[in-house]
Amino acid sequence: MSEPFPWELGVHDAHCHPTDTMASVSDIPHMKTTTLTIMATRGDDQDLVQQTAESYSAQSKADCTDRKDRIVPCFGWHPWFSHQISNTAPSDLQTKKDHYDNVLAPSPVEDQAFIDLLPDPKPLSELLSETRARLQKFPTALVGEIGLDRSFRIPGPWTEEELEKRNDQVTPGSREGRRLSHYRVKPEHQRAVLKAQLQLAGEMNRAVSLHSVQAHGALVDVLKEVWAGHERVVLSRRKRDKQRDAECADFEDEEDATTTPNPFPPRICMHSYSGSVDPIRQLMHKSNPSDVYFSFSSLINFNGAPARKIADVVKALPEDRILIESDLHKAGEELDALMEDVARRICELRGWELRHGVQLLADNWRRFVYG
Repeated sequence: MSEPFPWELGVHDAHCHPTDTMASVSDIPHMKTTTLTIMATRGDDQDLVQQTAESYSAQSKADCTDRKDRIVPCFGWHPWFSHQISNTAPSDLQTKKDHYDNVLAPSPVEDQAFIDLLPDPKPLSELLSETRARLQKFPTALVGEIGLDRSFRIPGPWTEEELEKRNDQVTPGSREGRRLSHYRVKPEHQRAVLKAQLQLAGEMNRAVSLHSVQAHGALVDVLKEVWAGHERVVLSRRKRDKQRDAECADFEDEEDATTTPNPFPPRICMHSYSGSVDPIRQLMHKSNPSDVYFSFSSLINFNGAPARKIADVVKALPEDRILIESDLHKAGEELDALMEDVARRICELRGWELRHGVQLLADNWRRFVYG
């Protein structure tokens, strides 16, 4: 018989999407999972995440211990929907057709029916302004879900059969089982949308949740761009001790100094990390000025993935950089079950006693979110 799960220690879902099924949100107060870190991904769910946060979110670090405060909201634009964002300067007027010709591959200019199905693009400046306002409203909010994805394709138009089967409780805007078209968002456009959101996270001093599919190398390149000129100096122990003494002596002067925001987020979560061990070494290099965490889910990482690969990755990480998540599209008992499952799996792989491991994971989440 398995050991009872220690929910009382606090279990925090680092990445989930319950606003994709708004009917499930009312289950949140009755869940065993302590906190849900809820992602926004597109135009259809930004307001829904905000509404849910207004009902259940923690407004300060201390509040997260209160069972009534169950949500940390996250606002961002997912790479699957990055084609809906225009990065053109306001002076360079574009038609809708020109925009999608520039950001999609292959060019859809000969497919007017497909272009007609797509929304009018939102200016990147408008997206950043709206996200900034939401982050200001919620002092504990994160930026997410953002990232890069080389494998996805834009869904095609609804067929009559798909419409008949559509679940009307699901928030519009996602794939929802539709057949995929052959159109993809160009990598350079995804990178521009991602980089702007990373810089906003730096401006607001917020952590981010990153999506990366078949794009770990490209993602590292973007991070290096925003880190450039801000790398940490890797010192010997003797030099670190000297620097610490000097910093203590200058502490009062530093208190009065004006701090310029960094162009990169202070903390990063690689959500449902599916890469190998090698990118971890790049992302965890001591010179990187952002602290990088890695989150794992049963749905993505333990559902058909090679057991040896995920075991090697989990074992290679420092214990204080591991997070757990559900990545589920609804709240309720299923999410609780996924959180218990992934916590038990991580503890088993790391050789942690269950209570010790669950406490470590809770501490890691608090440090990732609040610093």
